[in-house]
Amino acid sequence: MMRQRTIGSLVRTTGVGLHSGERVELTLRPAAPDTGIVFHRVDLEPPVSIRSCAERVGDTRLASTLTAADDGPLAQVRVATVEHLMSALAGMGVDNVHVDVTAPEIPILDGSAGSFVYLIQSAGIVEQRAEKQFIRLLETVEVRDGDKWARLDPHFGFKLRFSIDFAHPAIDATEQAVEVDFAKVSYVKEVSRARTFGFMQDVETLRAHGLAKGGSFGNAIVMDEYRVLNEDGLRFGDEFVKHKILDAIGDLYLVGHPLLAAYSAHKSGHALNNRLLREMLAREHAWERVGFVERRDAPRPFALDWSHA
Repeated sequence: MMRQRTIGSLVRTTGVGLHSGERVELTLRPAAPDTGIVFHRVDLEPPVSIRSCAERVGDTRLASTLTAADDGPLAQVRVATVEHLMSALAGMGVDNVHVDVTAPEIPILDGSAGSFVYLIQSAGIVEQRAEKQFIRLLETVEVRDGDKWARLDPHFGFKLRFSIDFAHPAIDATEQAVEVDFAKVSYVKEVSRARTFGFMQDVETLRAHGLAKGGSFGNAIVMDEYRVLNEDGLRFGDEFVKHKILDAIGDLYLVGHPLLAAYSAHKSGHALNNRLLREMLAREHAWERVGFVERRDAPRPFALDWSHA
């Protein structure tokens, strides 16, 4: 039987929020089967819990933000910038975990999912005595916004294709389209270390809107009008578009279970990714929830323990 997974022990880290600039303490705790990924604002009294799901995504300006309620006092309680941690949990095959945070934002750490992968590896991963559940796509679902689009197609596995178009010299000099098929490549090696990126000319505007207050060369690829300013350059020749893949994995995992589907997108972002999930969920005939009694019957990315490859 394909089993659910949680972490083996409690682990902690500390960092700053990319947009808030606030110091954040993050704790990951093991969770029982069928718990899912649950965020807890432990800095509040009493603490407030928010289960990760597509319907709880509110603000999507440069990040995916979960809110505790649609209205009332709890509508002001949020956990922002969850996508990198969610991406790492998806990439490592973790189904159930409690996430305690002491601020309204997940720490950005190095701007990728790599630090979260290390944290999860430090905790260890254990299988649980419960069947792992997947969402298998049965029909194509697509959403568009002008020249931007995102689509899910039926596929017995999990692969993603993304293309970008920033018309910037530093980005134009790199690969701007990539496909990642987890039947063939490792999330840890090929995706997890790709960092978020931004432009110096946008910083003042973003900060005026309460965003990017914690951004630095230590947690983002920073560019002026012509070049990358980070002394160490890029980690991959396709790091920009690979980070978009990383984000999409995290955004899609907010559906609550691993997807068996092929995702493709052009110039998509957090808002369009969430619209795609909501459109899929609204079309009940377009998907089904499945499990696999025998590991050999599962798609290759999940039948193999590719999280450590």
